[in-house]
Amino acid sequence: MKRILLLSIVYHLSLITSFAEVKLPAFFADGMVLQQQTEVRLWGWIDKLNNGTPNKRVTVTTSWDKKSYQAKSDADGRFEVIVQTPIAGGPYDITFNDGKQRQLSNILIGEVWICSGQSNMEMQMKGFKGQPVAEATKELLQCGDSLMRLFYAGRKPSISQQHDLTGSWKSANSASVRDFSATAYFFGKALRKALGVPIGLICTSYGGSACEAWMEADWLKAFPKVQQTITEDDVNKLRQRCPTALYNGQLFPLIGYGIRGAIWYQGEDNVPRYDFYAPLFARMIQGWREEWKIGDFPFYYCQIAPYDYSLIDWGQYNSALLREQQARVENMVDNCRMAVLMDAGLEYGIHPRKKREAGERLAILALANTYQMKGLPDFATYSQVEFHGDTAVISFDRSKEWVYFENGPHSDNFEIAGNDQVFYPAEAWISRNRLYVKSEKVSHPVAVRYAFKNWAIGDLMHDGLPVSSFRTDNW
Repeated sequence: MKRILLLSIVYHLSLITSFAEVKLPAFFADGMVLQQQTEVRLWGWIDKLNNGTPNKRVTVTTSWDKKSYQAKSDADGRFEVIVQTPIAGGPYDITFNDGKQRQLSNILIGEVWICSGQSNMEMQMKGFKGQPVAEATKELLQCGDSLMRLFYAGRKPSISQQHDLTGSWKSANSASVRDFSATAYFFGKALRKALGVPIGLICTSYGGSACEAWMEADWLKAFPKVQQTITEDDVNKLRQRCPTALYNGQLFPLIGYGIRGAIWYQGEDNVPRYDFYAPLFARMIQGWREEWKIGDFPFYYCQIAPYDYSLIDWGQYNSALLREQQARVENMVDNCRMAVLMDAGLEYGIHPRKKREAGERLAILALANTYQMKGLPDFATYSQVEFHGDTAVISFDRSKEWVYFENGPHSDNFEIAGNDQVFYPAEAWISRNRLYVKSEKVSHPVAVRYAFKNWAIGDLMHDGLPVSSFRTDNW
């Protein structure tokens, strides 16, 4: 009887052991792209009936160099290895072996970017209902590219830090691109064509999300206007607007994945809280970099496009103030630049159709600054103003090709004011890269504003790219 009992115990233990296997986050999967020529982290769990197996040895073997790496799972069953990746290429395999082998196949080595933000980053190539993406049909007819891989993370606000998310890697084709971020796709397509290497895009975004939602709780302590104590009810009620909720659920699982950099399109939800957006956003970027531990990786972001915010009962707010805050950030944070969309807005829609412009302008920044490609245009920025009698004279930085108006020699987007702080429409013209502004109603001007309102069609350009709205005052 004792012998039968002992054999029964051994048998059941063997069954339990057989359930111990390597579990990987969703983004470590067939078809993934790993960042080239660097050390990348690979991690997972030895799962034993979902409780994890400690002190279990794991061997990870990479097919590109036939090297094997050893790891041991910790008390929670988690293991991690750091592997060296080669120059761009593939496909390759990676094998995980803890006594039971698991193989990932069709892996490419190339350039990997995180793509994040709110609805204008999330907006898929198919658009939203009644809100199309310009040129979407044309793009879907020609978007097939097996060397461009897309990973779309599922929405998951959370009060606690998650260790996995939903999603899968897909090659670019009409079906996968249709359901992927249009802005991110156009960014990746431009990189693919310019660099000629595999491109991996990981999109983790959520429409209507606040900047605060993408930040860790400790980072927010410097901002007393932000809710500091978060409960499960707050997450359930506020969801993507709840501080820390998207950091916990949609960013934390990805931290450590080998990337070249990040692109970002967010800000609309922060229009009512514009006054501290610049330091808030700068702290978010700093925090992401601290967590990734790969230095000050490139961070490129879209300035929100013009839109009539009175249509969503935000008429009391001027979104130009948020755009101004966004423009400040690239001067506050190293290796960080802003793509301007003043000519790509939609008066009656907060989701502009011109996503190609958004993606390609982000790509211009990445190609020029990260990949050192020569000959690309740059975004000119307001530099300073001088007043000569009744005329304001404005100069610009990054404007070696000189600024100009898109639709003729004059613009209707300028206002000028005297000491009474009353702004009047002004005449504006350009001569040899200087912008001149005056109004018959203001004999002694002290301030100028360009397109400094919710809705405007930006027409001040430089080398084919728009100049941001700006003001010379701080009223």
